[in-house]
Amino acid sequence: MINFPAKTCISIADGLPKRYVYTHQMFDEISHRDLSSLNSQLLSYTRSRNFPATWALFCYMHSTCLNLTAYTFTPVLGACSALPPPERGKQVHALMIKGGTDSEPVVKTALMDMYSKYGLLGESVEAFKEIEFKDVVTWNTLLSSFLRHGLAKEAFGVFQAMIRERVEFSEFTLSSVLKACALLKAFRLGKQVHGLVVVLGRDLVFLSTALIDFYSAVGCISEAMNVFNGFNGRVDPVMKNSLISGCVQNKKYKEAFSIMSSMRPNVVALTSALAACSENSNLWIGKQIHCVALRFGFIYETQMCNVILDMYAKCGKLLNARSLFDGVFQKDVVSWTSMISAYGSHGHGLGALELFKKMGEEGSVVLPNSVTFLAVLSACAHSGLVEEGRACFNSMREKYGLDPGPEHYACFIDTLGRAGQIEEVWCLFNDMVKNGTKTTAAVWAALVNACNLNLDVKRGGFAAKQLLELEPDKPGNYVLLSNFYAAVGKWDSVDNLRSIMRKKGLAKEIGSSWVTVAKLT
Repeated sequence: MINFPAKTCISIADGLPKRYVYTHQMFDEISHRDLSSLNSQLLSYTRSRNFPATWALFCYMHSTCLNLTAYTFTPVLGACSALPPPERGKQVHALMIKGGTDSEPVVKTALMDMYSKYGLLGESVEAFKEIEFKDVVTWNTLLSSFLRHGLAKEAFGVFQAMIRERVEFSEFTLSSVLKACALLKAFRLGKQVHGLVVVLGRDLVFLSTALIDFYSAVGCISEAMNVFNGFNGRVDPVMKNSLISGCVQNKKYKEAFSIMSSMRPNVVALTSALAACSENSNLWIGKQIHCVALRFGFIYETQMCNVILDMYAKCGKLLNARSLFDGVFQKDVVSWTSMISAYGSHGHGLGALELFKKMGEEGSVVLPNSVTFLAVLSACAHSGLVEEGRACFNSMREKYGLDPGPEHYACFIDTLGRAGQIEEVWCLFNDMVKNGTKTTAAVWAALVNACNLNLDVKRGGFAAKQLLELEPDKPGNYVLLSNFYAAVGKWDSVDNLRSIMRKKGLAKEIGSSWVTVAKLT
């Protein structure tokens, strides 16, 4: 038993939701607390997502030399995954090993989850291997770890291993497997999992959203509709939100709006509907949704403001977008990036740069990320701002410690190519290779385009060959290469490319535009 000052508990409980106040008042009234009650408080902090409070209490408990148990470390590991850097979690792991509490399955499972969220998948898998008696929660955590890192094939392999080990599936298991099938675009496998859900008599209400998401992801929106309609109107808002999102994903905008009109508005549904308006450039309905958001008070949520801003920008209403941006109370990095991108896509490169500089001035609160830099580089490319683009590209690493990705290199290569600086283009490419950045199809396409504009025949031919090796079945690549060879007068190569396209059945995508007539798209 230890004496724990009440004021310490109050200070670390600051900022907790009101529903947790009673819990902490109860603990404040107890002057002597045993380890069990302190563990309960740790768990309370973690469940309320007040992770700094979890960490502060844990540090105090450790300093009092209590014999910490697995029930102490489990909520602390959950908090560590949300508190960078990874060294914090590694220190806790070392303390567990030192105290001999790292062998408990519940702690090992928490370790797996923590390392996975840190991006350390190898350590997560090692923790899994060290567990002697693995239960369904342990297997589910491994499934989630692979899915978190986009490794759907490996996640499905875990599911197959569960079958071999005769592990009883939970609804969470089946939901995760459906997500893996969606990522793999594996319709037949997902259909089999659906059948397994029915045969095992599992909770279809719980799994309905996962099934709708799966069928939407593989382009079978009619199957998603069947799942939805199978509940005969006994559907909750989460299922409706999922189907609205699926309809938008599959360009079934009319159906999306129909479902939305039958339910009480919520942020998720309105966000999906606004995405449809953006894709359609449907300003009329977008404005109506904006009004609904105002009426229900959703406009105070930054996420909702960001989506409305994006809708106005894609509908060509830049002034509306800026007005909305200026009114956002708590701007996040998405708010800034969306507005910068809006200026860039409308050819206002200087406006994008001015906003980016303003973001830097207020950068102590919101720092640009890699997407922000891509928006600025794109704005510079569209407006021919070479020097400004160079300064932006260099500041990524020098000022903000961000490594440029292939997309940043491709964008800046395009900027330099348009400005006639072909030698610097290839110097930049060599720098990219030297830094170990992956050379993607977008990079090769940017190089081909730069060579086309500057009539660099030899190096352009090399880039063209690499592009076709990476994406041999993309019609746009053949059109790009055809234009390049036509520009340098190699008409035999143009004829050859057109012949290959005919043999492969490839056709250039027909350009199209949206126009609103009498409020109908």
